[in-house]
Amino acid sequence: MGKDFAKLKRPRHSMPGFVKEALTRKGLMDAYKKRPAYQQNDYLGWIHEAKLKEIKMKRLYRMLDELEKGCVYMNMDHPPSAKKKE
Repeated sequence: MGKDFAKLKRPRHSMPGFVKEALTRKGLMDAYKKRPAYQQNDYLGWIHEAKLKEIKMKRLYRMLDELEKGCVYMNMDHPPSAKKKE
């Protein structure tokens, strides 16, 4: 599933190593990559803009929690990301 990052209206954020490591460790990289480009970018920007390490980590954990649960984005309902029932 290709994402069109060229259509983003905000600056594109690169993924910090600690975010990549956390996504990989938790097995959530696929869930992250299935999200639309704007959501991927917004999550990274939101984490990046925090000045304190504690806040960065709090935001990282919230992103991980949302990806794990599915059906939520930035504390809002997001049905397209619902987990498929097996």
